[in-house]
Amino acid sequence: MLIDSHCHLDSYDDLPGVLARARQAGVGKLLAIGIGDGPETMHRALDLAHAHSQGLPEVWASVGIHPQEAHRATPDALARLRTLAQDPRCLAIGEIGLDYYHLDNPDISIQQSAFIAQMRIAATLGKPILIHCRTSELATPAARAKFAPADAWEDLLALIQQHWTPTGLPGIMHCFSGNQKQAERSLSAGFYLSFAGNVTYPKSTVIQAVAAGAPVDRILVETDAPFLAPVPLRGSTNEPAFVAHTAQFVAALRGVSAAQLAASTTANFGALFPASQAGSQHV
Repeated sequence: MLIDSHCHLDSYDDLPGVLARARQAGVGKLLAIGIGDGPETMHRALDLAHAHSQGLPEVWASVGIHPQEAHRATPDALARLRTLAQDPRCLAIGEIGLDYYHLDNPDISIQQSAFIAQMRIAATLGKPILIHCRTSELATPAARAKFAPADAWEDLLALIQQHWTPTGLPGIMHCFSGNQKQAERSLSAGFYLSFAGNVTYPKSTVIQAVAAGAPVDRILVETDAPFLAPVPLRGSTNEPAFVAHTAQFVAALRGVSAAQLAASTTANFGALFPASQAGSQHV
């Protein structure tokens, strides 16, 4: 069985077809990311998790305020997040973090405040966090000027060290796109590294090296669907079924069979989210 540890299921018009194709590809569980189009709609993934709690694939959910929406992390929005996160179908808080890529993203201080607030909620509830980190390295000159000289990875890891590591709780570096040093620091902080379709891209040699050498008990695979479709489907709309391509690619990098990689990542998801092991018994 495969698990897609990060997908945006509320993005699809033909969700029954998407789930059917995932089942045919051997995907047994999905973690639907609950950011919606902003705080007002972050309940959507949770609604889907309840609607598909006993199907195959089985759907679980997260809830969070994306850093691009950090300016909307009002006290009311954070209170709603806390309430939604207490639902037994909600496994984690996220995706949360920092994004210094788009010019119109909130200022650094606003993003960091929203990130810290959500880490505190997750810590109170004892739930893992799902991290989004995007730097300004490949951004437009205007965006680089706005966020320079700050580095999203450095800021992120510093905030995690201060506000998350002391809790002893784990998390996921979603769509890991950092380097070896950032991977090591993430692992030391208790995070799992989740690899998405971009690991299959020819120019992603740094990510591929990390995927090849990361500890077997700390890796996951995901789609980030509908984004980042893997080779050989790059350019098409991504969907959970395509996680099989990413898993096969990572398996080849590591010199193991696709079945072994599937077993390892499924076991890791279960270790990170014990509630998901019991399935609908927790509903």
